[in-house]
Amino acid sequence: MSRNTSDTPLRTTQVGPRQCAVLAGAALLSLVLVGALLLPEGGDPDEGALTPAAEPAHAPRAEIERALAEEGQVRCAVFEEQRYCLGIGWTTRTAAEEQARIATEQSTARRRSVETTGDLTTADLLAQRAAMPPAEREEVERAELEEAARSVAKVVMLRHEILGEPLPDGFAERHPEARAAARTAARKGFKDYPRRDTVLSNKNVSAQRRTYWCGPATMQMIAWGWQDEKRRQRHWAKRLGTTTSGSAISAMVRVVNKATGYDREKRAGRYVVLDISDWKFKQWMLLQLRHVHDYRAPLVLHPVLEKQFYPYLDDDASGHFQVGRGYDKNGRKPGLIGYYEPWNQQRFDPSEPYIARVQWRRAYNSFRANKAHPHQNIGV
Repeated sequence: MSRNTSDTPLRTTQVGPRQCAVLAGAALLSLVLVGALLLPEGGDPDEGALTPAAEPAHAPRAEIERALAEEGQVRCAVFEEQRYCLGIGWTTRTAAEEQARIATEQSTARRRSVETTGDLTTADLLAQRAAMPPAEREEVERAELEEAARSVAKVVMLRHEILGEPLPDGFAERHPEARAAARTAARKGFKDYPRRDTVLSNKNVSAQRRTYWCGPATMQMIAWGWQDEKRRQRHWAKRLGTTTSGSAISAMVRVVNKATGYDREKRAGRYVVLDISDWKFKQWMLLQLRHVHDYRAPLVLHPVLEKQFYPYLDDDASGHFQVGRGYDKNGRKPGLIGYYEPWNQQRFDPSEPYIARVQWRRAYNSFRANKAHPHQNIGV
């Protein structure tokens, strides 16, 4: 494996929109997390947890140990030329760049006065980690890095097929399942998809019950679509480790993998926190089409909730979670995406306008809201 353990930027080839192969990575990741990755899950059998996975194939043990031994607020490992930072997810930024982003995020938050809907900032997440007993923290972070090693093939294939990045040297030999899947993958671009498609039922929707519960409400609707059972948001808040500061996107994808079957090889494959900072709109939109039509699985949207992107808002708000669940090419008009909006400002201030759960809005605005978020990532 070509390993980059320094703070030098990784290869992030910029490629224009192109027709791409159907994601073979969805067939790569049927392995499951060994234990909780962020905060305790409780191990409830009725949550639908799948069988724990064995040790990841081709696990780069030395890289995991190196990352765990690092000092500093942001610590990262590199697997298959892709960087994974603890508590943050897959990123094209170096550890130093992530550290600078966190400082900017904190400074901006102090200057701005916005409503907070429940998206946990990176600084708060890392502070939670730092407060954990050392042995517990090491166990959690080791499990997180092992899971990253299992998930890297999906990330490599996404960036290869949608962004056009070359595969790392020897990748197909190390991941024969990827080579086999690639042989059978049909090449599909934007024009090859039907005009409109959706997943999940419009009946299985709910507004967040607390101002900082956009994560539990989003998770409630995603799991409701899979289990056909409505669990209380309090249940999902516990599973996500939600505090008054909010929920982390890393916790969101972890619980989707643990509590639903959307991560199965015939669906989306194992969900990951994917960096979209170097993605163009058509590439981002193609990801929406694939997830909905090919994988029949929802996305964890991660926008910043501002009026310039969402005209139904009365005030600007914080980073946020929504359930991505549909698209509409919309003919000659701008394309739309469908999503469930957990935020209803009227619940917390009766003087403000009501916001409906089921939304169909201009896709480009959602893309801009995703890129405007300090994290610039998505759960897929």
